[in-house]
Amino acid sequence: MPMFFTREDSMRYAIVGSGAVGGLYGGMMAHHGKDVHFLLRSDFDHVRENGMRIDSVNGDFVLSNPNVYQRPEDMPRCDLVIVALKSTNNAMLADTLPKVLADDGIVLTLQNGLDVEADCVAAAPGHAVMGGCCFLCSNKLGPGHIHHLDYGRIVFGGYEFIGQVDRIEKLGKQIADDMQASGIDANWTEDLPAARWRKLMWNVPFNGLSVVLDASTDAIIGCPASRTLADRIIREVHAGAAFCGVSIDESAIEKTMRHTETMVPYDSSMRLDFLNGRPMEIEAILGNPLRAVERRLADRNADSAEKLAHPMPSVKMLREQLQFLDSRPDTASNLSG
Repeated sequence: MPMFFTREDSMRYAIVGSGAVGGLYGGMMAHHGKDVHFLLRSDFDHVRENGMRIDSVNGDFVLSNPNVYQRPEDMPRCDLVIVALKSTNNAMLADTLPKVLADDGIVLTLQNGLDVEADCVAAAPGHAVMGGCCFLCSNKLGPGHIHHLDYGRIVFGGYEFIGQVDRIEKLGKQIADDMQASGIDANWTEDLPAARWRKLMWNVPFNGLSVVLDASTDAIIGCPASRTLADRIIREVHAGAAFCGVSIDESAIEKTMRHTETMVPYDSSMRLDFLNGRPMEIEAILGNPLRAVERRLADRNADSAEKLAHPMPSVKMLREQLQFLDSRPDTASNLSG
């Protein structure tokens, strides 16, 4: 494998987690002629026989014969492995990534939450890792069937450079070019923490409240009481980022509310997981930013006798409510019934 790819080189992509995120982006890249290989589990037989169907606001298409595999050891070694699993399934990464990555391959995780890249670093030692945020409304309707409703932007950047800063930035921009040529609004950033916290300003309130309030985004934003609550939580996440040394322009608060007003009515991924009895990404989306804030609080209290107020009290309460609901699998059927 070459140490550096040029724009004329063809990169080989693996998609680990071919659902609402990986299925859409990987499908778009394969549809535009990129060398893409999908790791599938329960959908393998269906997709092998029927192909992969993408219904999108940007145009529907079917991949009639995608490169699909049921086991990582059957896949070719890939230059970039895109991890689009739910973070609740990260235990499988240690068995998967070493079997799929080329010798100098890179991992790009498109999972929700903060510091989710750490699991990829642990599963693929010696490999560079990137992280990305997807500003996307997309659901999986059935085996090999993705419904893209709105948006679609990716912002990604380097996380674990392993001494290869120039190479990672070069490859990041090439990956962005490949994605853009496939109709994906992909953007390289040199400030991944800011991108992560910026996405949390939507994910924390609207994923969390959608479960606790049993409501879609349009219902939350349309009720004055829940709208006020969402706004308060967004402001707390913004304050949490600043407390951790991550600067995000204050205008992002109003933009988050405005974008939610204009997006199509949408059931968040966390609500769909809850209603279908699947584990929710509570720790990645709420727990990790809370722990980051609490570490900073502990550091500051060690230097000062002054007791500091927690900058995200409503987020703490929301996490505790979600943990309660997650511990009671019968609750989802009662809410949906």
